[in-house]
Amino acid sequence: MEKQYTEEDFKNIASQLRKPEGENGLKIAEVMNKGNSPMNLYSIAALNPLPNDNILEVGMGNGYFVKNIVSLSSTINYFGCDYSALMVEEARKLNKNWVDKGSVSFLKATIDSLPYKNHSFHKIITINTFYFWEDHHKALSEIKRVLKPRGNFILSVRPKHNLEKFPVTKYNFNILSNKKIIELLKANGFVRIEVTEIKEPIQEEFLSNPERETVIFNCTL
Repeated sequence: MEKQYTEEDFKNIASQLRKPEGENGLKIAEVMNKGNSPMNLYSIAALNPLPNDNILEVGMGNGYFVKNIVSLSSTINYFGCDYSALMVEEARKLNKNWVDKGSVSFLKATIDSLPYKNHSFHKIITINTFYFWEDHHKALSEIKRVLKPRGNFILSVRPKHNLEKFPVTKYNFNILSNKKIIELLKANGFVRIEVTEIKEPIQEEFLSNPERETVIFNCTL
């Protein structure tokens, strides 16, 4: 029999999606890896990692998809940061071989205060974090600061009409339409923006929420 969730359950899940912590945080990370697998792979394809790229991922979770980036070239340098200390710890464990080689590193940080020097990265990617940004302008200002001139920024979200069908998103999710997101990006200096909308394949494990979509904003300064 399928578990009947209460509003308190949904509220707790929403909190864990924002910042995974404890045993439930580990479980949520595994669920996110499965449910967001198509979204991550579409987004990495749009990122188009190339040899010698310095790549930053903001909110990489437990780092499950890091392998899909760094395995493309031994000269890619990957940097991941996350709001959750637990996810940083898990990402280091999961990617120990690359961490030991020095091609991958992880830090605890928030998007509005990135611990990197100006113009450090050729490419920056963030997936499913936008809803949790407390200050969009400050976050985008930081992205611009650490991105190299003519660098590439991939922002991936689920569309507003899709997110509003999930019962957890009523709790501290800041949901904006594609149009509003484009306006924000343009207002913060990202003048060249390509938008790709993708309907994801239905996953058997998530039949209670079968319709999942990805929107990728591919931006350059």
